[in-house]
Amino acid sequence: MYSMTIARAERDQVYLVSLPDWQDRLIGPAATHGATYEEATGNGQIVLDMLIADAVEDGEPLPEPKVFPLA
Repeated sequence: MYSMTIARAERDQVYLVSLPDWQDRLIGPAATHGATYEEATGNGQIVLDMLIADAVEDGEPLPEPKVFPLA
């Protein structure tokens, strides 16, 4: 399972979504965004699905999911 990080951007009043496992395949630090947390989560899932589909279609290996230890 891949992780998704969502952070509130105070300046723009949007939620920014990053996909740490896929960062080397993205252009910028944020993969997508949304006006609400729910919209950002949905948009993040759409981008993640597209990244996986593109990698499979191109015969590229999927990145190993990062494991974050519990504190």
